[in-house]
Amino acid sequence: MVSHPDSSLPPEYDTLRVGIALYDPRDGSILDANDRLESIFGYGRVELRTLDVDRYTANTYRFSASDFRERLGAASSGDSQAFTWRVKRGDGELIWVRVHLSRQQLDAGEYVRAEIRDVTDYYDATHREELFWRILRHNLRNKASVIAGYAEEIADGEDTDRMRAAAEIINAAAMDLGDTAESVKEIQQAVAPTTGERRVRKATRAIRDVVADCRADHPEATLTVTERETLWIDVDSAFSHALTHAVENAIVHSDDARPTVGLRVGRSPNTGRVEIAVADTNPPIRDAELDALFRPEARTNTFHGSGVGLFVMRWCVESLGGEISFERRSPRGNTVRLYLPPREPPSGSDVSARSDSESPPEGDERDGEREEIDRKTGGS
Repeated sequence: MVSHPDSSLPPEYDTLRVGIALYDPRDGSILDANDRLESIFGYGRVELRTLDVDRYTANTYRFSASDFRERLGAASSGDSQAFTWRVKRGDGELIWVRVHLSRQQLDAGEYVRAEIRDVTDYYDATHREELFWRILRHNLRNKASVIAGYAEEIADGEDTDRMRAAAEIINAAAMDLGDTAESVKEIQQAVAPTTGERRVRKATRAIRDVVADCRADHPEATLTVTERETLWIDVDSAFSHALTHAVENAIVHSDDARPTVGLRVGRSPNTGRVEIAVADTNPPIRDAELDALFRPEARTNTFHGSGVGLFVMRWCVESLGGEISFERRSPRGNTVRLYLPPREPPSGSDVSARSDSESPPEGDERDGEREEIDRKTGGS
């Protein structure tokens, strides 16, 4: 650890509405911070001085802690830096921040001053707007063209079989439009949740509620829930939308007559966040859909809304301060992982009790009663 001379920010910085941190570019440590930075990062300044950059950098985001240190070094040489960064707060919640780094000269030496603004709402709104326009321009326009074209064929035709086929195509297109509209509604609900709707619940109980609805809608599917540890999370309609999409996607994209989907909940080994894994045995999710989800610059005019459900999952999870990841399993299958901040049990809760008052529903099991879902040990 580098020895730091006495260096601190002027007390006037505590009146600012932007987070300010004073960094030592040699080791990336925070020497001082103002009140606003404490509230953004979710740590007190005394604790911030002891933390490595890795501790509060979201390790699944492409911009890493080592990248941050490189930018600190560039700023200390006089090359100011400005960039967007994903921060993992002290409570495990993930937020987007905008960072500006510049060289700071103090009596004790040369350091780097970081100006940090929480831009989570702006960042999400910008990307939602982009998605909605793409849905409007491509998915809705294309389906409307299909409906109009086959409606003309019905109006002009006398062949009963052709008219019946055209009617079926129109019905399918209309159903797709309805699904798209419902997905947009779910995203809107996720980013503007009803006040008071969110509450802390046992993760496994919340998962089983969603699974029960999916079982009712898809009786042909075998759904299992395995609890590795009793954990608590924030739950609202966004959680239900995200998990429902994950489970139903696994069911409807299966080429098996009786699809099997396994859900497992436990603590992520690296960060302690709650990890909900949904595993299937389906063909791999297409690269184009994942690129559209995670790489805005890769989205092209060929994107036509087929992956809207994935966007619903992502934004619903992010509205809860978490994130989502996708993994292709070998030799076949996909695993969708939802990472959520853990919460303390509500006052008076029995933390040792299992998620349901008695035995789990059929198909639900404790850890060790069935073969563990394949997973990477390096989760977030």
